Amino acid sequence: MTRGTTNPNRLRRMDRWIAATHGAELRRASDPVAIDLGYGAAPWTAVELLARLRAAAPRARVVGVEIEPARVAAARPYEREGLAFRHGGFEIPVPGRPVLIRAANVLRQYDEDEVAAVWERLRARLAPAAGGSRGGLLVEGTCDEIGRRHVWVALGPEGPRTVTFATRLGSLDRPSDLAERLPKALIHRNVPGEPVHAFLRDFDRAWAAAAPYASYGARQRWLRTVRDLTADWPVTDSPARWRQGEVTVAWAALAPRT
Repeated sequence: MTRGTTNPNRLRRMDRWIAATHGAELRRASDPVAIDLGYGAAPWTAVELLARLRAAAPRARVVGVEIEPARVAAARPYEREGLAFRHGGFEIPVPGRPVLIRAANVLRQYDEDEVAAVWERLRARLAPAAGGSRGGLLVEGTCDEIGRRHVWVALGPEGPRTVTFATRLGSLDRPSDLAERLPKALIHRNVPGEPVHAFLRDFDRAWAAAAPYASYGARQRWLRTVRDLTADWPVTDSPARWRQGEVTVAWAALAPRT
């Protein structure tokens, strides 16, 4: 069981990214079910996820899943069309295969060597790739208490795809401030010799080189920084996402060394 601290609007950055990048999969799915795994002591994140997904996929449904029965009972009064709450954990107690599983601030309490098995178990529950679909998406990551800084890994049925760094630009001193929000699979790898450490080092250097752009605002400095990063790192998104205070990098470039 997690601590359960859940502030309204805490996961807005993750939700916004999911709606933008995974909305098409949700729209084309015959049963677009999304799971909010470990939503906490209050149901706000599940309620908000439904509203944000439906802006991109009007038929989306959200099921909040919690391992603590008392939290499920407390959330039940918030159920409505498209929103339900279930008792359970990594087995994901819903019929069929979800198109989305979001697990925010869940694995931070686990040991690093447990993460791969949890990822595998959750990926096995995702909708499979078929036809023109890449299948379901697992989004697992960590954020601060009010959602200013957030890092998450996106995984498909085949395995990890990308890592996204997202921040409120006005509160950022340097990009490596996001290191404290790395997901469990990466947070202990932010040491010399590991790819994620090299990435954050280069991110800080690019941020420092882009200092003259700060006179035009933090967003312009961030845009220039990320553009410079693309010379050496496989950034997978576009300036439209960078403007939101995000940057997404291929998982293979940041994966821990064995």
